[in-house]
Amino acid sequence: MLNFHKIFASGLGLGFIPKGSGTFGALLACAIVAGVFRLVNDTFYYHLTLIVLTVVFTFVGRWSSAIMETHWGEDASKIVIDEVAGMCLSLCFIPFSWQNLLIAFILFRFFDIYKPFNIRSFEKYGNGWGVMLDDVMAGIWANGCLQVIIFFL
Repeated sequence: MLNFHKIFASGLGLGFIPKGSGTFGALLACAIVAGVFRLVNDTFYYHLTLIVLTVVFTFVGRWSSAIMETHWGEDASKIVIDEVAGMCLSLCFIPFSWQNLLIAFILFRFFDIYKPFNIRSFEKYGNGWGVMLDDVMAGIWANGCLQVIIFFL
């Protein structure tokens, strides 16, 4: 079971990339979202699938992160499932386009790296929640900003 958590928490091993592992985790989410869009031809089911994936990535990611933190240390850079969950969340209820995907990626990485608006305060929670929640909040902020951008364009 430890191998499952290692693979899942590291985003299929992308967390082992020495530099920019979080960026690669977010790019994995972009690939997943693009794949879902290609496979699901209905808008309703596309958005429903993204919501389900985000929830699964968040809760299973919390479980895997809590286990892997005991091996890798607190909020280790090898854990990138939090970026996958947050990036997926940043695209929930956003119409799919490559432009929206790129803007969401940039916004998500901004909020994930700089952690404005008290996002950093979510890191204090234990048992894997701190790993996940700051990226979930970054995803919420990125999603909200992109919703506003889409509304005014």
